[in-house]
Amino acid sequence: MSPPSPRGERTIFFPLHMSLKPAAIPMMDCGKALARSGELLIDVTKNLDLYGGGLSAAGAEVRNAGDSVAQAAASARFKAGMEIVIDELRESGTCLKAASEKLGRALEEAKQDEQEQLAEAIDSMIKPMAACGVLLEEAGYTVLRREAPSVTGEKLSGAGALLSELSAVIPLLKQGDGDAELCSQRMAFAAEKLSEAGDQLCGVQKPKSGKSWLKGGGL
Repeated sequence: MSPPSPRGERTIFFPLHMSLKPAAIPMMDCGKALARSGELLIDVTKNLDLYGGGLSAAGAEVRNAGDSVAQAAASARFKAGMEIVIDELRESGTCLKAASEKLGRALEEAKQDEQEQLAEAIDSMIKPMAACGVLLEEAGYTVLRREAPSVTGEKLSGAGALLSELSAVIPLLKQGDGDAELCSQRMAFAAEKLSEAGDQLCGVQKPKSGKSWLKGGGL
């Protein structure tokens, strides 16, 4: 289990000879989209008349996780910012693990209210949310341990896959709800961008589309 990363405590920083700059832009896009998905998840709870319970608390933690990913991205372009990257990646993971715990509370609330469909949807979100948090924490530790960027990239890509899994479940919280659909879309976009950030660090490049590809432009 990863040790806690409380706010206000900064990791001791040593110069790191690795660059996360290629991942900065997709990580920023991920962070913004993830934060927005958290806000929308809170809105879903209002539509379910469950505002203030475990599910809305989970949404707040997802929003905080997105903010931390965006903070990490803002510093990833600079070697001097690696200390912040480490702390914010770990913090984002801590937030998602807390969101998983809040989902556990939401599951009990749904069972007490005999909302079986809602309970089933929430239950399917608990494990991937926690696992995603663990991978983001581990991504921060790979930077701290000065491991190769590709190792960090693998963690980010794995976290992206789990976010994609979560995004597919969210519409089931309240079928036909516009906020649930939008929340799912934002989280799916966050997942795509986090996986893209991981691919960038692993050296995976996708062929360019459009005229440059047709003309034989470089990757």
